[in-house]
Amino acid sequence: MKSVFATLAVLSPLSTSVAHAAPKPNIVVIYADDLGYGDLSCYGATRVQTPNVDRLAQGGVRFTDAHTTSATCTPSRYSLLTGEYAWRKKGTGILPGDAGLIIEPGRATLASMLKQAGYSTGVVGKWHLGLGPQSGPDWNGEITPGPNQIGFDYSFIMAATGDRVPCVYVENGRVVNLDPQDPIKISYNTPFEDEPTGAKQPELLKMKPSHGHNNAIVNGISRIGHMKGGKAALWNDEDMAETFTQRAVSFLEKQTPDTPFFLYLSTHNIHVPRVPHPRFTAKTPMGPRGDAIAELDWSVGEIAKTLDRLKLADNTLVIISSDNGPVVNDGYFDESIVKLGDHKPAGPFRGGKYSAFEGGTRVPFITRWPARIKPGVSDALVSQVDFLASFAALTGQKLSDNAAPDSFDVLQALLGESKAGRENLVEQAGVLSLRQGDWKYIEAGQGAKKNANTNTETGIDPQGQLFNLSDDIGETKNLIAAQPQKAQELAATLKKIRDDGRSRP
Repeated sequence: MKSVFATLAVLSPLSTSVAHAAPKPNIVVIYADDLGYGDLSCYGATRVQTPNVDRLAQGGVRFTDAHTTSATCTPSRYSLLTGEYAWRKKGTGILPGDAGLIIEPGRATLASMLKQAGYSTGVVGKWHLGLGPQSGPDWNGEITPGPNQIGFDYSFIMAATGDRVPCVYVENGRVVNLDPQDPIKISYNTPFEDEPTGAKQPELLKMKPSHGHNNAIVNGISRIGHMKGGKAALWNDEDMAETFTQRAVSFLEKQTPDTPFFLYLSTHNIHVPRVPHPRFTAKTPMGPRGDAIAELDWSVGEIAKTLDRLKLADNTLVIISSDNGPVVNDGYFDESIVKLGDHKPAGPFRGGKYSAFEGGTRVPFITRWPARIKPGVSDALVSQVDFLASFAALTGQKLSDNAAPDSFDVLQALLGESKAGRENLVEQAGVLSLRQGDWKYIEAGQGAKKNANTNTETGIDPQGQLFNLSDDIGETKNLIAAQPQKAQELAATLKKIRDDGRSRP
């Protein structure tokens, strides 16, 4: 049964304009996790091959200057769905697995806007935007509000990440396969008596944690947080990619010819713990991290084959991207460092996940729509925060003034029909940065130069930093002392965007 909140989410924030005469395209967003700019063979990787992604790139537009809004997952996902920079709202940092929903029902989201435009909407995979009230969800009853209350007709998700409890799937607000006689209990503070942990019983582990990740043990892997009960509902990590892919395929198969659809497939790959299915073991020389990339490519291939089989590919806009830049060792000893070789996960860019440097937010980004997009490569500055405004334009919707405060209509750039993208973009990673043309300004901040756990450069400097990416793509020459006027100009622009509370006119 649809809730009152779901209805409000569709109706209140938007007004409808006259629909385009042409059939609305189907939209599929495949959102990878922790996939770096250099992790795909179409972006230069050689130690791993991604033929399925490459085929989509060859038939569409491959972007070289596309960004998330944040160098970490939850804020990027928040911005993608709401069209708002996550740093504007408290509580949008990396969430624990028992957090309440951080997108309030009733506001415009990418899903609610497309639902109002007549789309069937579905989300499959990683969620990590909280579930239930602010006090946290009831894992043993109806879990609401959640995706179904902010515009999605169908949802099959994991609450947070693979390395956090609860290690169960949630379908349309209910834990899948939950035995009522074995209720789930979750705690991020206190261990449950008689429940093993990675810290106390490391002999039970098939994958050892490198830092943290030593609480509840599920499937021989210790996680962040403590969990008790729900044994029949626990996932198997090796089957996760196949489970999500099958659910996504099923969603596509159930669509009707007269209703356009929006599928948001948010993969777990290549986030830790990296435990791909055995058929992908040793597919690459890079160990589980490389094999997880190969498994991700398989998932993309299954979606592409399904669209072809159902004769939907021609009028389906497919977008492939990632929630932030790459990280190698992020909590488990999985050979990711020792088998990295000469592979460069962030490509030519400095930093990665958790970093204010370009490697933190500049990610793979591919758009394909055979009926309209001509193959090519684009260096337009685009961001995932622009999906809401751009898809509203695509589907004939008009955003209300209070919707999507930082989302711009860059549809022509996304379709490869214009080289002009955004004028500027704010990036978030501990401190805020501003990209404007070839210039990048990173505001001053206090903190460590490197993440102590992942060895990633944070990009934080007490003096602030200024780079000209046209001749310094690796951000090696800080020009803040040599170009004080340019630094002040960009700092003033960043301050205005922050102070105005919105950047969309």
